[in-house]
Amino acid sequence: MKTWNKKGLSVELLRRLNESYNIDYITASLMARRGIVEAKAVQYVLESDISYQHNPFLFEEMELFVERILEAQQEQEKIFVFGDRDVDGIVSTVLFVQEFTSMGFEVFWAVPEGDDPYGLTKEAIDSAHQQGATLIVTVDCGISHHEEVAYAQTLGIDVLITDHHLSGDTLPAALAIIDPKVEGSEYPFAHLAGCGVVAKSIWALRFAQTDFYGQELILFHAYPGKDTIIMEAVRMRNLLEVDRMVEEIVPGTLVLHQSRMIQFLDSQLPIFALDVPTVKSNMNKLFGNEVEIHMAELRSEFETFLPAVKSRGLFALKNMSRALTYIEQPTELDALISLFNAYVYRKERSLSYEYESLLDLVALGTIGDLMPMEDEHRLLVKKGLLVLEEGRRKNLLSLMSMQQLIGKRLGTSDISWNLTPVINSSGRMGKPSVAVHMLLAETLPESETYARQLIQLNKERQKQGDDVWDRLLPKAKKSYEEFDNKFLYVEDRTLQRGLTGIMASRLLRHFQCPSLVLANIDDQRITASMRSPSHFNVRTFLSQFEHLFTDFGGHHSAAGFSMEQQHLTSLKEQLVEAVKHIDESDTPASEIEIDAELTSEYLNPDIIQLVELFEPYGEGNAPLQFLIQQADVQQVQYLPNRGSGPSHVKLLLRFGSYSWPALYWNGEHSITGVIEEGDEVDVVFRMGRNYWKQSETLQLTIVDIRKHKTPIEKIMRLS
Repeated sequence: MKTWNKKGLSVELLRRLNESYNIDYITASLMARRGIVEAKAVQYVLESDISYQHNPFLFEEMELFVERILEAQQEQEKIFVFGDRDVDGIVSTVLFVQEFTSMGFEVFWAVPEGDDPYGLTKEAIDSAHQQGATLIVTVDCGISHHEEVAYAQTLGIDVLITDHHLSGDTLPAALAIIDPKVEGSEYPFAHLAGCGVVAKSIWALRFAQTDFYGQELILFHAYPGKDTIIMEAVRMRNLLEVDRMVEEIVPGTLVLHQSRMIQFLDSQLPIFALDVPTVKSNMNKLFGNEVEIHMAELRSEFETFLPAVKSRGLFALKNMSRALTYIEQPTELDALISLFNAYVYRKERSLSYEYESLLDLVALGTIGDLMPMEDEHRLLVKKGLLVLEEGRRKNLLSLMSMQQLIGKRLGTSDISWNLTPVINSSGRMGKPSVAVHMLLAETLPESETYARQLIQLNKERQKQGDDVWDRLLPKAKKSYEEFDNKFLYVEDRTLQRGLTGIMASRLLRHFQCPSLVLANIDDQRITASMRSPSHFNVRTFLSQFEHLFTDFGGHHSAAGFSMEQQHLTSLKEQLVEAVKHIDESDTPASEIEIDAELTSEYLNPDIIQLVELFEPYGEGNAPLQFLIQQADVQQVQYLPNRGSGPSHVKLLLRFGSYSWPALYWNGEHSITGVIEEGDEVDVVFRMGRNYWKQSETLQLTIVDIRKHKTPIEKIMRLS
């Protein structure tokens, strides 16, 4: 029996969250138990405006990337986009192809087909050269391709790398590398998906086509303090703060040339302020009429695009600003900076509404690549799911209709069960170009044709997967026992390379331990995939054997490699030794974490709003789990399992004023002979929406259930 654990909370912490962010105490308790207590983390739960994303120019080489693309545009060069075969690589390829095409480029693209290896190859570079491309842009790959980048240079082809995998000790000699995992990178979110990196690059490209790109400017404000005048200024470039100056002066104590602020402003840069006459008046109180600083007025521009600014000064706007909620002790200058950034986003639709239209593919790639749902991923995926619901991308409508996703509120589980596996199937079956063609199709009938091909490829993949599963399961059980239930390793010479990841994931779900699956590419080469629970770092584990691999990459819970057949024996021997050092802290906990216990007052239909506030769910952000005690079991119904496992159980639970349908997947063995109609039960569950025949109901998904102990039973148990 698993332990139910509900972490204790600090009253002071809950009060701080309540007061700082104006949230109720149950929301505050959920955040606290999830460790969402710092301003930046809270921000990405509560906010959904795209302006809260990290500035793409925080990538050190983003300006180099942008400048090379703009140069290519001016010189009418041809671009070759090279991607990957999984859903992240596929949507990343599509995003760049469409963006470059809209900029007027002639664009070619390729993704690994059949048994092509992962990543950029000399053959792909030769193809780019033959088509006349002088610039290659990689997506979801490239960071480990030193030889290939050097080879491209010998052909007169420049390479720009966008990737999100870890680099080695040295970097390829590309003109620019956009990768949040590059050592020393100052980008604040290292776990950005490959498609997220591409989307950030596109935003930067669009920003580079506005009047704001590359222009340094100063935002300035002066206002009364206590018997003083406070002057604040910030130097900005590409909406990033470059330098800041604050000076507080008692009038009459300083002459003009002694002021550090006056020296800061004397830089030949354009200076902008809100309510220039008021700002000048405050400066005159310090220096008389000596000050001759030209300032451009922002009010009319702000009021055009930000109606809330009308007739309000910075002091009032500071107290109204949501963005400043997440800054410790914000000043009026912080309010001005926030307004200026918001103004740019609203004025340039290509950076806001039109940019959001890209995020449906970012949501698909991020969910499909099992990226952590934290930091700005919450924002990008949340917005992307809304774009999917709205059906803005017509090329996805046929596939979504076939998967019965039209007209419903979409969550990450809808995507991970019904869309990303279908798109991924094209890569698994060696035909990722089918998915690319669907997303790039110029007509709806054409996209529908490709969507049907994807559905068929997915069926073939499922059939092959079922056949392979029956073959691998006995091997996996034997390996699981040999490794003391801590690890399993399976090899199958007839397994298609595209199925190694699927089989590793399926073995992980079955055995709940790190699972490694190997297959032969040919007589000389091996390919492999490994998957693990979230507590175990796959990439760190496999890095011990990196000297044996010809190619290696991945993330915390999913990784893969290729190697020469001759190193297989050595790998097996080293695996045996490495698994011995997996200690108890590397095994899954037997606890079920409870986010909140609900009374009957709180368990009502409105609770779904709280559940959806914490979306999107996924890696690193599991769905909320609630506890209720003494619920009445009104009905118990057993549903056949289409697979080989125990039956599912459907229950009707009465709790307070409401009866709730509840589903317990594979729950037959836990329910039969233990819980019957009329019993009182304690239940840990997740809450979600269920759609059936165009009707929506709220449904509990049971995580664990126990018969409620009466006081007498408790006394006897204790005695």
